[in-house]
Amino acid sequence: SLVVLFGATAGAYGAKLGSDERELILLVWQVVDLHSKKVGTLHKSLVKADNLDLSDQCREVSGLTAEGLGKAEPLDRVLQQFSQLVSSDLKVLGRSSYTLCSDGQLLIRQVLHPETSKKNFLLSDCFYSFYDLRKEFHTCYPSSAAVKDQTIKTMAEYLGLGTDEAEEDFGVWQVKTMVAIIFSMLSEGCNHIFTEPETVKYKYETGPCSKSETVDSETVIRARGLPWQSSDQDIARFFKGLNIAKGGVALCLNSQGRRNGEALVRFVNSEQRDLALERHKHHMGSRYIEVYKATGEEFLKIAGGTSNEVAQFLSKENQVIIRMRGLPFTATQEDVLGFLGPECPVTGGKEGLLFVKYPDGRPTGDAFVLFSCEEYAQNALKKHKEILGKRYIELFRSTAAEVQQVLNRYMSTPLIPTLPTPIIPVIPPPYTIATGSIRDCVRLRGLPYTAGIDDILEFMGDATGDIKPHGVHMVLNQQGRPSGDAFIQMKSADKAFMVAQKCHKKMMKDRYVEVFQCSGEEMNFVLMGGTLNRSGLSPPPCKLPCLSPPAYAAFQTAAVIPAEAAALYQPQALLPTTRTPQASAAAPPAVTYYPAQAAQLYMNYTAYYPSPPVSPTTVGYIAAPPGAVAAAATATHTPILPQPGALVRMQGLPYNTGMKEILSFFQGYQYAPDDYNGLIQLSDQARSVLQAPKEWVCL
Repeated sequence: SLVVLFGATAGAYGAKLGSDERELILLVWQVVDLHSKKVGTLHKSLVKADNLDLSDQCREVSGLTAEGLGKAEPLDRVLQQFSQLVSSDLKVLGRSSYTLCSDGQLLIRQVLHPETSKKNFLLSDCFYSFYDLRKEFHTCYPSSAAVKDQTIKTMAEYLGLGTDEAEEDFGVWQVKTMVAIIFSMLSEGCNHIFTEPETVKYKYETGPCSKSETVDSETVIRARGLPWQSSDQDIARFFKGLNIAKGGVALCLNSQGRRNGEALVRFVNSEQRDLALERHKHHMGSRYIEVYKATGEEFLKIAGGTSNEVAQFLSKENQVIIRMRGLPFTATQEDVLGFLGPECPVTGGKEGLLFVKYPDGRPTGDAFVLFSCEEYAQNALKKHKEILGKRYIELFRSTAAEVQQVLNRYMSTPLIPTLPTPIIPVIPPPYTIATGSIRDCVRLRGLPYTAGIDDILEFMGDATGDIKPHGVHMVLNQQGRPSGDAFIQMKSADKAFMVAQKCHKKMMKDRYVEVFQCSGEEMNFVLMGGTLNRSGLSPPPCKLPCLSPPAYAAFQTAAVIPAEAAALYQPQALLPTTRTPQASAAAPPAVTYYPAQAAQLYMNYTAYYPSPPVSPTTVGYIAAPPGAVAAAATATHTPILPQPGALVRMQGLPYNTGMKEILSFFQGYQYAPDDYNGLIQLSDQARSVLQAPKEWVCL
């Protein structure tokens, strides 16, 4: 038997059903016996939504009112009545089992499953299997319209069914017409058989992913804006009703190994992916989640792995994975098992532990643990920040993809050799950052995060011709992503004024952008980490007193420009000024290399990190060709610092800190040998910093 089901929400109707997260307000159904071709009673039930504010389209199409819905039963009671009435009708027809049949997949996948998941009650098993009438109709009548273009009305017209929609109540006509279509498909000329129902997965299945797998780009999406503590199960719940591939949730990590609020999700087919895209800006708790298309290559980069050890660890299916961070380097498997205790037994004992190590076998302090059920995992999470040895241990929910990412990050990073290849920042061709009080710049605030330089040029319109070469500066945040701000250098203050007047609060994509006129000095303050607001200028931290140690003088030198195609120079405008000019003359020059193709850049897409301040020259790095380094060395006859910016400053040290404690603090990192100071000619004032008990400058 089939139970023909039709429903409507308080919002969008038709192809956009469920895309606006509006609640279900109507269910209409009728039982159909496929063998005897008899039907049961037609039932119509209104559903009381939490929000009774109906959209204009809903009121126009359905004729329902908020007053009428206010007297209805809530969804959980309606679904109970549905099960009872269907069972009663089946007994009358002499049947015991049934499968749902709906007009398309939206009612089941995009409305019922997401709404019941948010309201925390379970759907009965019958809602995990259903027939899509549109697909069955196209199978029976291949010459009919494509499945995505089918509607109840077009199917009825194709069969020549003379039904008048205006004669029946909303929902009743749809169910009666669907029943008539089914009987036509069962007629002697067609003899259609319903054999392969659509299925909805009960739960998300974890599992490993190999880099050798082929992932169809039409099945992958990127979810952005996730709470940092969300797990793969939380993401699967957000996409409830859609079938995610096994091991198809990959939480993305930032450069520090922490979650960045993004995830790549792989679905079983492109149809499920397209439905997932309709959940753009749906909510997870109080946060809305952005959903975009992604590629299979991106998914494999995050979730794919090659380690046999990881594959064996993740081969135990349906396990809950917990990540432990901050373990003592001397911790053993027995120590971890003892820390977790008997109340949260690890799956397989020692086999359920995976320690993360560097390529040379040194521990990183991270480990992953498998638990067979949610109860054991919850008991383990209660030990968050408890002490093991002399350290507190952090515990988080994790995923198979996160295991792969963490292992890939540590295992693919080569150990730093004793004499590394010089790593030199990529710098665009020489240009001048505006300075002074002339207000010939504009600041764009509130840009869409997806906006690029092309979008800004289009936004500027005719004023694009008045932009100085390399005059567009995109401001990135600490994670290297657009911050929503940009600065533009115009050819004159008048041009900047005209742009600010013309483009202020003009729309770019779906956001309005604020445009303010500013000076080169104000622009530099913001780009170097300061703030510019109604209260005036707040200088960047690198410009504040006592934050620029004299050792910076080692990097302040004149530019080195050999007669090669590669350009070598030091951009003075982007580095803090030194307080010890007497040391500059003796200091060796820093060597900066950029490839020839960099000279073709029209606009400067510069990554400035306002907080904390970081020299823009330390953003992207490539290895300088040996010839370029050798040419610079020959020209200056002085030792070359392999990597500008190799100094770090430590503040807040205990007064009794010695060299041993500092080296222990930086365990795991390659630091310069004792005689490395010979490469930098430091002034006496600079050397005093190295010997101070409170502050240290480390190479």
